[in-house]
Amino acid sequence: MLPARTPSSVAPRRSDPALRIGHQVRSLRIAAGASGGELASRSGVSRSMLSRIERGLVSPSVESLDRIASGLGVPVSRFFSDQTTRTDFSHVPAGRGILVDRVGAVAGYRYELLGHQLSGNLFVEPYLVTLLPDAQPYVTFQHPGIKFVHVVSGRVSYRYGAKVVKLAPGDSLQFDATALHGIEAIEEEPVSYLSVVFTLRD
Repeated sequence: MLPARTPSSVAPRRSDPALRIGHQVRSLRIAAGASGGELASRSGVSRSMLSRIERGLVSPSVESLDRIASGLGVPVSRFFSDQTTRTDFSHVPAGRGILVDRVGAVAGYRYELLGHQLSGNLFVEPYLVTLLPDAQPYVTFQHPGIKFVHVVSGRVSYRYGAKVVKLAPGDSLQFDATALHGIEAIEEEPVSYLSVVFTLRD
């Protein structure tokens, strides 16, 4: 007959909140490429305590979480977000983007939406823009946000404010989209480029 387990031999009970926080701490540590010992050293939390936190055996204090967050270079709020339930993942197979009639779209510019961002305060619009045969140069695009442009095919002269640059396949631009910008001259067709606009939600 096996001897009865004493209270001291019973495994610590894990709580759901502690498990969730521990999972986040461990995931962020691994993503940062840090070992347990390295993070413990950076954050000023003992290695044994960090291990217990990651396994969900203890509910860490706010002070401990603040130290760990500093060691990882992330805000404390990251420990309380459930990354497994986020909905900001999208997969668009080749040629399956959604054709979009954008407000104020210029004639001859075909916009194919390649993804979407549903959560958080960052709004992302990735488009494949194709210039149709009747497309004309247009240099007065202007809107909030940061814009990234990557040329896929063709050659153009692209204006940004007072600057004009030559763009060929593989070339990229990134800029504050509140300044006037756009294609000043179409030099070689067909022209297509990726256009990604990043703006903050209100």
